Amino acid sequence: MLLKTVKEKNSLGYNYVYETKQSIFVFNMNRIKHSHSILAAFIFTFSSCANSSNNNNKIVKLNSFMMTQHIETLSNGIDTATFASGCFWCTEAIFLELKGVLKVESGYTGGTIKNPSYKEICSGLTGHAEVIQLTYDPKVISFDELLEVFWKTHDPTTLNKQGADAGTQYRSAVFYHNTSQKKLAERYKKELDASKAFNNPIVTELTAATKFYKAEGYHQNYFNQNGDQPYCSYVIQPKLDKFRKVFPDKLKRGKM
Repeated sequence: MLLKTVKEKNSLGYNYVYETKQSIFVFNMNRIKHSHSILAAFIFTFSSCANSSNNNNKIVKLNSFMMTQHIETLSNGIDTATFASGCFWCTEAIFLELKGVLKVESGYTGGTIKNPSYKEICSGLTGHAEVIQLTYDPKVISFDELLEVFWKTHDPTTLNKQGADAGTQYRSAVFYHNTSQKKLAERYKKELDASKAFNNPIVTELTAATKFYKAEGYHQNYFNQNGDQPYCSYVIQPKLDKFRKVFPDKLKRGKM
């Protein structure tokens, strides 16, 4: 039962404090501008968690720096996706051309050390995968559509290997940022295996996203900056040409 509400001003804007018999909830509304029904849903969710706990009067603080990925998506309409499918030079070049994708960064995630360098990644000993982390507008392109591009632009059946690139850093993986992404990736993978879309079972890793480390500057936008390099000409360009033929309706204007 809701006992009282208090509006408090702080450096981030206003906190709205909702007190029940079990808990006190502090919401910073500086970046969340939605209907009361959404707010009520979060209150109900956290109340349920509080009811299952032995700790009464638990304080849950949710401010603009502590929101979950799902709340952040509701707040600004932008979402994040993280994929590993071999060399990030190739993956970056593909996803940069998709309508609705606002930014793509190459980097590393899923490992055991902080701030890894490319040299350390290439040793295969840090546990990191080469990934792209992208921000996208789900009103223009859905996570389902991103998964479709992901599955169709690499071989998800080869363990720790894509073409001539071998090592755990080149593994196939979806690093999901919320429960919705997890369920969609699991369903898609299951349906692909069931339909025998590939000759061999899919070995793609599905795991929760952890700390993302942006790769060194010379890795960013690599294909567009180094198109005359042999790897770009003989590996990335043919892959990009095939992608453009398969997904013409998803390309940004001028990319066909």
